[in-house]
Amino acid sequence: MSGSAKTSVVFEEGGNQCRKRCHTNLSNELQCKRTKIDDMSASEKKSNFSMLSPNTNGTLKMTASSMNKPGTTTKKLVIKNFKSKPNLPENYQETTWSKLREAVIAIQTSKAIAYSLEELYQAVENMCSHKMASQLYVSLTNLVEAHVKANIEQFLSESMDRQVFLKRMDDCWRAHCRQMIMIRSIFLYLDRTYVLQNPNIHSIWDMGLDLFRHHIAMNTLIQTRTVDGLLLLIERERGGDAVDISLLKSLLRMLSDLQIYQDAFEHKFLQATDRLYAAEGQRLMRELAVPQYLAHVEKRLKEEHERLLHYLDPCTKWQLIHTIEKQLLSEHLTGILGKGLEALMDGPRLADLKTLYNLFSRVTDGLNELCNHFNAYIKKKGRTIVIEPERDKTMVSELLEFKEQLDNVVSTCFQRNDRFLYSMREAFEHFINQRQNKPAELIAKFVDLKLRAGNKEATEEELERLLDKIMVLFRFIHGKDVFEAFYKKDLAKRLLVGKSASVDAEKSMLSKLKQECGGGFTCKLEGMFKDMELSKDINITYKQHLAASSEGGGLELSVYILTMGFWPTYAPAEVRLPPALTRHQDHFAKFYLNKHSGRKLQWQPTLGHCVLRAHFTQGNKELQVSLFQALVLLLFNDGDSLSFEHIKAATNIEDGELRRTLQSLACGKARVLVKSPRGREVRDDDRFSFHADFTNKLFRIKINQIQMKETSEEQKATEERVFQDRQYQIDAAIVRVMKMRKALAHNLLISELYNHLKFPVKPADLKKRIESLIDRDYMERDKDNQNQYNYVA
Repeated sequence: MSGSAKTSVVFEEGGNQCRKRCHTNLSNELQCKRTKIDDMSASEKKSNFSMLSPNTNGTLKMTASSMNKPGTTTKKLVIKNFKSKPNLPENYQETTWSKLREAVIAIQTSKAIAYSLEELYQAVENMCSHKMASQLYVSLTNLVEAHVKANIEQFLSESMDRQVFLKRMDDCWRAHCRQMIMIRSIFLYLDRTYVLQNPNIHSIWDMGLDLFRHHIAMNTLIQTRTVDGLLLLIERERGGDAVDISLLKSLLRMLSDLQIYQDAFEHKFLQATDRLYAAEGQRLMRELAVPQYLAHVEKRLKEEHERLLHYLDPCTKWQLIHTIEKQLLSEHLTGILGKGLEALMDGPRLADLKTLYNLFSRVTDGLNELCNHFNAYIKKKGRTIVIEPERDKTMVSELLEFKEQLDNVVSTCFQRNDRFLYSMREAFEHFINQRQNKPAELIAKFVDLKLRAGNKEATEEELERLLDKIMVLFRFIHGKDVFEAFYKKDLAKRLLVGKSASVDAEKSMLSKLKQECGGGFTCKLEGMFKDMELSKDINITYKQHLAASSEGGGLELSVYILTMGFWPTYAPAEVRLPPALTRHQDHFAKFYLNKHSGRKLQWQPTLGHCVLRAHFTQGNKELQVSLFQALVLLLFNDGDSLSFEHIKAATNIEDGELRRTLQSLACGKARVLVKSPRGREVRDDDRFSFHADFTNKLFRIKINQIQMKETSEEQKATEERVFQDRQYQIDAAIVRVMKMRKALAHNLLISELYNHLKFPVKPADLKKRIESLIDRDYMERDKDNQNQYNYVA
């Protein structure tokens, strides 16, 4: 390289690297003579860069010994910066912009670009480097704006079809986006330097969006036709027609990108949605049944979710779904429930109820309304079960079935919502006590039926589950003392007549009652079981005593010793027993009183039962009968035909009880006696004879089921006993409150008593008991205030 040739090397520091940029075509000094370069030897062309070292002033010194000719002295070549920056040609800006403008117009008109993209990018970079960025940005903006304005005309034709209009708008928008992406790629250097340094101006992409928005999208006519066209497409799609989803998606995305989606489209869209579903809700509520209406609402919600997924902006979601829920659900809550809940519950149609719950949970007060109607349905349906006397026989089984159905609905359809569980309990407690005392009585009798021997309907596990369900009903009843009275009476019969199905089941039920009501409720019942166990031990000891004394006499006697306070009260019955039985009875009394001096025995023949051996023409049988039936049958050992009056005089059995006994022997399934004349009722002039030709396939025949049946007298006596016990409890509660308070106004006393008493009572009954206690000097009226009571110590 000749010594007269000069090159300018400019170094820019960036991190640890230096970038060399050679400016060409700037001066004649930048040209190197090719002829001289070609004459250089290969060794001269190879530069030695190993000696490069940075200088503090930004220059580099290079030692190039290989460039020297042989025999000459080694010289150093020094490369220095230009003293002044190279100048651009006078017409550089106009020439370069002309080139860039030509390229932009080519892009906008979809023609080929005459220059390479690298050259165009370099031109933009050069202009930005020489402080032409501001003018370049303005020129580009004007050029793009002119193109956007030129596109307006195509949308102003009044006769254009809406579908064609939307398609043209979509094509224009897509073309504009493609053009701006291409333009930005050429002007990227401008976008990344000048725009970033000036926060007040838009990026090239945003500038393109702003121009499109201002001149096309914000044009009143164009915007109105675009939005109306979109709404028409959506309405047609909602009506079931096939529409161009991609067109909808593209145009709605355009509105979002231009940031006019909410102002231009969303408000009108939601208004149209509101009008559509308001009319649809009114119409379908008249035309469809509730299950079909709920299915339609569910379908509509699913469709709108799909629209949000496919083309609507996510910001519309809440308002859109809320609009549908309001017009199809909130406006018709009462109508839906009033029209269809009862039918759904009666089914029960679990799938539809689940849909109903899920839909109502979406709207304000939906679950409250559903819970209120659910509560009203339970009260209405339950009351019909409880209040009608003709349904007494099936009341408890119907209640259990109803409760199980409701439990299934709440757990399967209502997600075990605590609100619905509480509402169900409140409704049950309300309707089951609409008829005082009777449900408690029937529940006790239902338990008796299930715990009797011969109940083969259930296994032990099934019986245990049934008892648990019965305890749920038991919790709802207020008159638990009524239940206790009838349960104790029936338990006594089961134990004394030997009709209990299982001691384990009996004790399980007792344990459940104790857990529910406390030890005070079951202490007498537990005492009954204790008496039965003690009686077994006494009978074993008595049999051992008879064996030792040889006084058996062929008659086997078992006696239950009952503590009077534990067992139901039985009216004393004086009947004439056969001498043999009387003798054994006296013998046992003597044996027992010798062991337990100071006690008194009172014989109760009502629940006694016997096994008789009977001789019929067809063979011998064993008859399991009540004591009263045995007394009647034993009379026929002395005569084949006896009158009613004779039997009554011989046995001394109470008239009504004797008629029931004779009915069971002569008119029941096992007719060991023949009544003359025939008939169901027993009259005073009837005669009875022994049925010698009686036949039965069984050897031991049970005829004493009559003992387990409750007579109307027994029921009345039990109810009277409960009423009497309540009088005592009310009296005790009044005295307890007055003793503590000393003086109390009438209304306050009544209020206190309601808190103390565990059974339902009317204010008039409380007033009667207060008057009774005043008469008996337990309390007195205040002399100055007749409405106040004072306790008398």
